[in-house]
Amino acid sequence: MKAVVIRSFGSVEDLVVEDIADPVPAAGEVVIDVQATAANFVDLLVISGKYQFLPERPFVPGKLPTGVVSALGDGVDNLKVGDRVLTLAEHGGYAQKALVAASQCFRLPDGLPFVDAAGMALAYDTAWFALHERGRAVAGETVLVLGASGGVGLAAIQLAKAYGMHVIAGISDPGKADLVKEAGAHDCIDLSVPDLRNGLREQVYALTDGKGADVVLDPLGDKYFDAAIRAVAWCGRLVVIGFAAGKIPSVKVNYLLVKNIEVSGLQVSDYRKRTPGKMAHCMEEIFRLHSEGKLGSLPVTTYPLRKVKEALAALRDRTGKGRQVLLPNAPE
Repeated sequence: MKAVVIRSFGSVEDLVVEDIADPVPAAGEVVIDVQATAANFVDLLVISGKYQFLPERPFVPGKLPTGVVSALGDGVDNLKVGDRVLTLAEHGGYAQKALVAASQCFRLPDGLPFVDAAGMALAYDTAWFALHERGRAVAGETVLVLGASGGVGLAAIQLAKAYGMHVIAGISDPGKADLVKEAGAHDCIDLSVPDLRNGLREQVYALTDGKGADVVLDPLGDKYFDAAIRAVAWCGRLVVIGFAAGKIPSVKVNYLLVKNIEVSGLQVSDYRKRTPGKMAHCMEEIFRLHSEGKLGSLPVTTYPLRKVKEALAALRDRTGKGRQVLLPNAPE
């Protein structure tokens, strides 16, 4: 089979598609013919060797591939050959076949195409855990989503609206206002204002009668965190999801005390490993909301496997439209 193999850490430009042996399932494992795998920001960190959890080399990168079960290991009784699945595999998706624990596979609803499921993977489960597990958001509360036009941001907007929350989308490009409003945002704020430290809070206060946001989801970090924490409501919660904007921020804990607010972090891969029951519930909820028409598919741009460099470069440089999705078994 063809696969991207990481033998030494490096840049996107160093990636090479190789011919390697097909995987063989051991007990409790399945092989899937990979139909679609999304490129994620975390993949850039894994490929460069900068991620906190790195598999032993050589390995095939690519989280949460979708595909068709093509072989079963001994003892697998929850799946059959031909099942359409979304997997929670931590790597292996940048290949024509992937080896996955059977317990990490979820049957896809009939109405959910592989490409759409791949575009939803990692973005929707991250957003779901940020909202419910870390942010403890409930219906009627105001949720501020930073980086709202990104994959996790758009997923968070849709989920928050589906659960009855008021959603404020933070965007740096005014041209993305229609995109986030189509996803369900009730209001937008501009993250490109000259005085972000004061300007973000002023915009949020204007939309909330001076109260602030009950929950803030922050995948950006850097100066955006510093500004957003000032816009958190009394007894509000800010959830750190990532640092896509660059600098890892710090917080003065006296500010948490004065406003009775919380700052927590989300590492969603830990939930996959430590609390499989919660992750199963999360996936059931996402599939349910999609089947009820409350979640739409994220915009995607697809690439054949041989164009993996282009897909990841578009992600890294923020030049691609929507999610970047690889199709390892698509005709060349």
